[in-house]
Amino acid sequence: MTSFVAALLQEPGVWMPKHSMLMSRPVNGADMEFGVMPADKSDPRQGGKHLGVSVFRPGHVIEQPRSALDLDAGRDVFTGLAPTPYFNPSKVWESLGPLSLSAKHLAGNGLFPQSGSDPAAAAFDVLRTRLLHGLADKGWRRIAVTSPTHGCGKSFVATNLALSLARRPGSRTALIDLDLRRPRLADLLGVPDAAPLEEFLSGDQPLEAQFRRFGRTLALGMNGEAVEHASERLHNPDTVMALDAMLEQLDPEVVLYDMPPALVGDDVLALAPCIDAVLLVTDGTRTSPEDIRACERLFEGRLPLMGVVLNRAQDRKAAQYRYGKD
Repeated sequence: MTSFVAALLQEPGVWMPKHSMLMSRPVNGADMEFGVMPADKSDPRQGGKHLGVSVFRPGHVIEQPRSALDLDAGRDVFTGLAPTPYFNPSKVWESLGPLSLSAKHLAGNGLFPQSGSDPAAAAFDVLRTRLLHGLADKGWRRIAVTSPTHGCGKSFVATNLALSLARRPGSRTALIDLDLRRPRLADLLGVPDAAPLEEFLSGDQPLEAQFRRFGRTLALGMNGEAVEHASERLHNPDTVMALDAMLEQLDPEVVLYDMPPALVGDDVLALAPCIDAVLLVTDGTRTSPEDIRACERLFEGRLPLMGVVLNRAQDRKAAQYRYGKD
């Protein structure tokens, strides 16, 4: 696989956030380019502030099948083949509970709900556009965001990418926390009352009881409780059915699954039936070339590796591509 890379480096006298992003040229047509990641609150070496959704086609009403009234049974009888349940995605989106997020909390975690002149936010917009082009070429929409090991910033990248996708008017994006052992999205977004996602994955709770809506373009499936047997839950056919139902009801253009690290367990492979491609987030300070090669071997013949994001990277040349005062 060919890596796609780029990054911003700190120039003399200019504070540079810890997070930078390095992208490689992906193999499957998603021509990703560089981006800059904001600072990560968890790093004790940085004292600066941290830096911070989807393109979906508009929902459409599925035409109701022709039917005749069965007077004896008191119900409709379909004159053609029995249809699958039909939904109006626009109505389903409206049924999701609206979510208000604290701008201060998001900024403190390096998240960008709004576009701006910050080079990190601009980098995510570039990543968004390249991702969408790659997905359109392949007809894909289900992307697993993972990393080789813990601490590479995959949840941070997944969330900012979702926020960038959702900034497109008339779009629909879904972001789901499937790192069941270490759920992160609710804390990252500042949502203290997230419901247990397992109740949705098992079919015990409907989509409307679990998912929340940020604005009109981003659906969030957060998880408020770790799952003890996470891999088995992802292997369970009920999980596949629940995620398929989510796709049918919400009809998003892009779905981002925040997944556990690929080399820590088999969770990513367990969910392979629900994934079109993988976006791998690596850490410029800790991920080794062998870690990346191990992930390539793991996914080979099983899941397309769309591209690699190198977080906490630096590239001085990229610093010239930013807006600012002369």
